[in-house]
Amino acid sequence: MIQKKFTKKLLVAGLTLAAYLASAPSFAEGSFITIGTGGVTGVYYPTGGAICRLVNKGRKQHGVRCSVESTDGSVYNINAIRSGDLDMGVVQSDWQYHAHNGTGKKSFIEQGPFKELRALFSVHPEPISLVARKDANIKHVSDLVGKRVNIGNPGSGTEATWNVMWNAMGYTNKDLKQASQMKSSETPGALCDNKIDAFFWLAGNPAALNKEATITCEANFVDVSGPAVDKLVKDNTFYTKTVIPGGMYRGNPDDVPTFGVAATLVTSSELPVNTVYVVVKSVFENLEDFIKLHPAFAHLKADDMIHIAMSVPLHDGAIKYYKEKGWM
Repeated sequence: MIQKKFTKKLLVAGLTLAAYLASAPSFAEGSFITIGTGGVTGVYYPTGGAICRLVNKGRKQHGVRCSVESTDGSVYNINAIRSGDLDMGVVQSDWQYHAHNGTGKKSFIEQGPFKELRALFSVHPEPISLVARKDANIKHVSDLVGKRVNIGNPGSGTEATWNVMWNAMGYTNKDLKQASQMKSSETPGALCDNKIDAFFWLAGNPAALNKEATITCEANFVDVSGPAVDKLVKDNTFYTKTVIPGGMYRGNPDDVPTFGVAATLVTSSELPVNTVYVVVKSVFENLEDFIKLHPAFAHLKADDMIHIAMSVPLHDGAIKYYKEKGWM
């Protein structure tokens, strides 16, 4: 008798569970995604966090869970997407292009074109910040010859872009007194402790590292312009001229010319359409909230985000959403 009652309870519980599952929202394929970003003190990490925050906000409805991983940056993220170790990544628009075409960096050339690389949207602009100790007397990028410079940690988009720029100017790292490759989080301290004369990186502004350097010691932004930069921008649509705004950082009252790229969110064509659709929709349906999540997003506009710096094909999941909105 007890056995029959127990069996009956199990049957009722099973039917209840089945009914619940039948009425539950259908989940997108690839329900768990990880976004590769950059160092925790840069802008990539909070960018990934902002995207995941909006995706996870609607998880009960769409079933996609999003997490963020701190990484070495753009080149690492692209290679990890290619190997299947990451689902998505925040990357510089220039290295998005080079990876897709198998150009620009030795590892990309050796691996060949990553034709499965797909874009979702661009995020914030990323001008080059070249920050120097004021007593190092570095006013223009060419003044770096014979100086101690942090050029970006190995595998980062920063290091790769440094090499492109520096070589375009006719120099090699042998023309530096020291080419350091510390993580970006270490550079303000190294600068102010007089271990390096300058550090080079790409980041949305205002950036915490730039603030730290200019508050901790006397530091100035360096002019990154000239014929070589003009040619790079002219020949490559993923580069654009810009400025470090005057007054944004202590001790730097004037605009400083520079150039840069844009941060973009990318994935592989292998990631299911529904999963990418959910991520894109989560951001654009909550764009006002997204913009408030970091100062670097202050001037974002939907139209720019789906057109600027898109140097690889859009993922079908992104296209699906953009067509629904009438943007394509």
